[in-house]
Amino acid sequence: MAIEMIEEEMFNQGTQIKVIGVGGGGGNAVEHMIQTAVGGVEFICANTDAQALSRSAAHKTIQLGATGLGAGSKPDKGREAAAGSEDEIRAAIEGAHMLFITAGMGGGTGTGAAPVIARVAKEMGILTVGVVTKPFDFEGGRRMTNADAGLAELEANVDSLIVVLNEKLLEVLGDDVSQDEAFAHANDVLKNAVGGIAEIINVPGHVNVDFEDVRTVMGEPGKAMMGTAVASGPDRARIAAEQAVACPLLEGIDLSGAKGVLVLITAAKGSLKLSESKLAMNTIRAYASPDAHVIYGTAYDDALMDEIRVTVVATGLSRQGMRRTAPPLQV
Repeated sequence: MAIEMIEEEMFNQGTQIKVIGVGGGGGNAVEHMIQTAVGGVEFICANTDAQALSRSAAHKTIQLGATGLGAGSKPDKGREAAAGSEDEIRAAIEGAHMLFITAGMGGGTGTGAAPVIARVAKEMGILTVGVVTKPFDFEGGRRMTNADAGLAELEANVDSLIVVLNEKLLEVLGDDVSQDEAFAHANDVLKNAVGGIAEIINVPGHVNVDFEDVRTVMGEPGKAMMGTAVASGPDRARIAAEQAVACPLLEGIDLSGAKGVLVLITAAKGSLKLSESKLAMNTIRAYASPDAHVIYGTAYDDALMDEIRVTVVATGLSRQGMRRTAPPLQV
């Protein structure tokens, strides 16, 4: 995603977005975002494993707990370590308007500590979005059980939760994909979610979407989804809009239940026609509930040349305890 890297000293200007990677999976996701130059955000890594933190390129690191030896795949240990490090967590996320918490659910640190960090952020009034993965089936039943319990706890403490089903990646990528490629693709999905929303806030456009717009949509409680697609040619707006909504990883998701929909259309300056914006929005509106709070913005990125990029974030898709017949959203 072509987003300019914003220098660290600029973090205090405008909307401050922070991303905290929790545990091994979250740390790997943050490293991937740094390597692929997701800009306009400050990166933090939090882990019970001091050795992993020593290799991190994040702007800030937090050692959770005193031992530095990891959580031994036990979520209770991760939870206790985070609870004992609340002051450090608070100091690291201070000043953020929006916090992304990314983690691989199922292990010890991510599963146990992510909900604690979310609770602290919630107490501080920070708009908090969880972007997490569920394990591959081959990782075992205990890990999946841990993940489900951690997800329930996390959902209760974040404003919106985007869940990436690693197992669905295998359906999309095929059985011949290597383990490294599968995990890399999962990191790409996490990167696109964070980078797409950061771009919506940070990249100036003709029709600007500000942080309060994002807060309106992302503040709709429950599960969320995010899709992005690029297309070129005479029908590029419709194709990109349809592909953003019908991303293979979001297969089977019914947008009609969404309470909030945020759309960003990005193109080279001077190339976006009003008719294209209208067509893209009409395409997306056809999938969404007529009652949904829809916010639309445009931004410029000359690197796209003759292409158009459509990013869609849908929120409020389900929530525990609410009377909904639709299953929880997972991507």
